[in-house]
Amino acid sequence: MKQNRRQFIRSSALATMALATPLFPAIASVKKLSKISTDKMKLSWTPYDLQLNHTFTISGFSRTTTPIILTKIEYDGLEGYGEASLPPYLGETQASVIEFLKKVDLSAFTPYGHIEEIMSYVDGIAVGNTAAKAAVDIALHDLVGKIEGAPWYKIRGLDKYDVPDTTFTIGIDTDEVVREKTREALGRFNILKVKVGGPDDKRMIEAIRSETDLPLAVDANQGWKDRRQALDMIFWMKERGVVMVEQPMPKQDLDNIARLTEESPLPVFADESIQRLSDVERLKGVFSGINIKLMKCTGMLEAWKMRKLAYSLGMKVMIGCMTETSCAISAASQLYSGMDFADLDGALLIGNDCFDGAKLENGKIIPSDQPGIGVKLSGDLRFSRKG
Repeated sequence: MKQNRRQFIRSSALATMALATPLFPAIASVKKLSKISTDKMKLSWTPYDLQLNHTFTISGFSRTTTPIILTKIEYDGLEGYGEASLPPYLGETQASVIEFLKKVDLSAFTPYGHIEEIMSYVDGIAVGNTAAKAAVDIALHDLVGKIEGAPWYKIRGLDKYDVPDTTFTIGIDTDEVVREKTREALGRFNILKVKVGGPDDKRMIEAIRSETDLPLAVDANQGWKDRRQALDMIFWMKERGVVMVEQPMPKQDLDNIARLTEESPLPVFADESIQRLSDVERLKGVFSGINIKLMKCTGMLEAWKMRKLAYSLGMKVMIGCMTETSCAISAASQLYSGMDFADLDGALLIGNDCFDGAKLENGKIIPSDQPGIGVKLSGDLRFSRKG
């Protein structure tokens, strides 16, 4: 496997070619604003706490809430909405996101046709802060789509129905709770996602199998440490209807992951090992595919580039999420037509979604035909630049 990786040499021209794409490929002519606007973009935000329907446990920790920051960009009478979801392992907080957003000054930019320029500026404000940057990117895409008068799946020339089934996530729990969550999913989802990586992985799978024979995806969240044991577990799981594996081993252990991927009977996807566009090429030959998450890659613009580059390298692609409102889920749903796997159940795991957007239809998350990312604010939230 190491030899195969050494033989993998790609010129920068390949990456450039893969990423070169017009911003609005599906639009025959650029739609103009009704007048030459002298307005300036105004960014504001509000903190919000998501309440999970069940305690959520993965390899390493549990939680019942997820803090987020919602953003709004106003321009020429239009409003674009965005979101930063902040699970603890991401390393960002509501306070850190607000401090970052205070540094963002969009007054020198006009939105239409300048997403790349604006996000280059936002990305350069500080290292990291990827969820905060995603909150700006998503709101900007929502605004530009509303200026264009089209949802982003149409702007990108995609078919909103040509999408994989979304998984429904079942966290590590007791047999009784696992069975209860499985029963909740029946009739709504066509594939389940199981959090593994602990001492009771087989028990979890058997508990689900006592309720359904739906195909399963598993996410070990780096929980398996020994390659041979991980491979044995993957073979065992394949016999019980598992169809893919996410992040089986620690993110830095790329040599062992590469060997595991080579020997695995199932595709192996990077999760914690993949963050941004710069990570994609180095993971060729290590994983079968990558899991793109808007909160980790700074939003829709970079997610689109990651998708194109991964496919140009012969890798599989899935789209994932954190616990999020329908704002961020709808943004992701605008991009995942034609992908191999999807995990976009984040808004379905909470009880206080404050947006109306993409909907679950026959096991798939289908974006709306509303312009932008396709959402409407359904809660009474006040946005400001204070905090």
